[in-house]
Amino acid sequence: MSSPTPTSARPHVVIVGSGFGGLFAAQRLAKADVDVTLIAKTTHHLFQPMLYQVATGIIAEGEIAPATRVVLRKQKNSKVLLGDVFEINLEAKTVTSRLLERVTVTPYDSLIIAAGADQSYFGNDHFAEYAPGMKTIDHALELRGRILGAFEQAELSDDPEERAKLLTFVVVGAGPTGVELAGQIAEMSDKTLKGTFRNIDPTEARVILLDAAPAVLPPFGEKLGKKAALRLEKLGVEVQLNAMVVDLDYDGLTVKEKDGTTRRIESQCKVWSAGVQASPLGKQLAEQSGVELDRAGRVKVNPDLSIPGNPYVFVVGDMMAVDGVPGVAQGAIQGGRYAADAIKAGLHGQTQEQRKPFSYYDKGSMATVSRFSAVMQVPIPGTKKKFETEGYFAWLGWLALHLIYIVGFRNRLNTLVNWFFAFSTRGRTQLAVTEQQVYARTALGALSELEKKSVPEVEAESAGAEPDPTPEGTKAEAS
Repeated sequence: MSSPTPTSARPHVVIVGSGFGGLFAAQRLAKADVDVTLIAKTTHHLFQPMLYQVATGIIAEGEIAPATRVVLRKQKNSKVLLGDVFEINLEAKTVTSRLLERVTVTPYDSLIIAAGADQSYFGNDHFAEYAPGMKTIDHALELRGRILGAFEQAELSDDPEERAKLLTFVVVGAGPTGVELAGQIAEMSDKTLKGTFRNIDPTEARVILLDAAPAVLPPFGEKLGKKAALRLEKLGVEVQLNAMVVDLDYDGLTVKEKDGTTRRIESQCKVWSAGVQASPLGKQLAEQSGVELDRAGRVKVNPDLSIPGNPYVFVVGDMMAVDGVPGVAQGAIQGGRYAADAIKAGLHGQTQEQRKPFSYYDKGSMATVSRFSAVMQVPIPGTKKKFETEGYFAWLGWLALHLIYIVGFRNRLNTLVNWFFAFSTRGRTQLAVTEQQVYARTALGALSELEKKSVPEVEAESAGAEPDPTPEGTKAEAS
């Protein structure tokens, strides 16, 4: 176990997470008289709203995931530690992280927790083996391999039923991520892959968008939701609402209808975008401070984003539960900046009682449906009304806004070039896949389970049966 020693007597601010909340908080403290340590379990800052474009071959993962160290290299009062934070001790004021077998304890004077959220399978965690989420680069690269691998397998098959299963793609969750992903899979099969196979016709691929809710894009309202659904249907996407997934396996899924009946969908390639679960660090905060959590595990913070009894412990981003603040990038950015400003004001004597409550400025919501089509909802200042539009101009607005928030000029330029070719032609430049991308997650999961077993149990299993060279979780079929 190691413990970094402070390099100066200045107040030490520790930030957990390198997402929007964590990175923007660190940058906000650039000129403050503090030392900043950012701890994250990945080496990069991920622009998650564009992850689906990595999964469908439009852009490269590096364009939306710059190295955090590189982003902060000119910020002399900050340093970055790689590690998965698994313990926060509010009494001792320490954060404990792990990298492989190395455990590091980092003391803090102020703490900003922006650990984000993971995919939620609503108690059915075994679904994850067959339907990856869309929260990490690993998920996106695995899904790209599963999509393209399904076409490759179908090309080799002479069985019509097997081909139908392989060419059926199911997206669970009709929120922005699900809508964007379903639209891009449909476009990929109809345009990019058209004419590239000899035994199958990729345009015959079946794309299904499922949701237990009665509408597409519920946060956008009924009007825009219907517009998005109509556009998806024109692309050939089957939109199936009021349909709850009750079982899921390697070869397909079982869906429960509103009237209670169930049906089976045969599909080898599935993706889950139906829910989120906040970091388990929230539970630790609740146990130590008495702060409440909502159903998704998010922390019900004070009006200043702190937790009870800890005025300099802030929770921001997808981990915080604040009325009227959606789990989007802008909420995390504004929360991270607010927490950083509160810390800086504290250096000049401001007390917790003097802080103004966090106020979220809603800049609107956008979601793409396909090339040249998006939906947009922007509040009208001074009123309770919202400006709503859809189609080409909304799509241009989405492109412009997301281009602005990509970190780094070169990444913006590369993204712009890839967009130009992807949207003006049928080509996509990022269609390379590897076996490791497809199988690594399930293989690591199987290895983790083996490591949890005691040595005698493993030896007993080995003595009782011949070892299977291909673990069940890593079948040599691209799903």
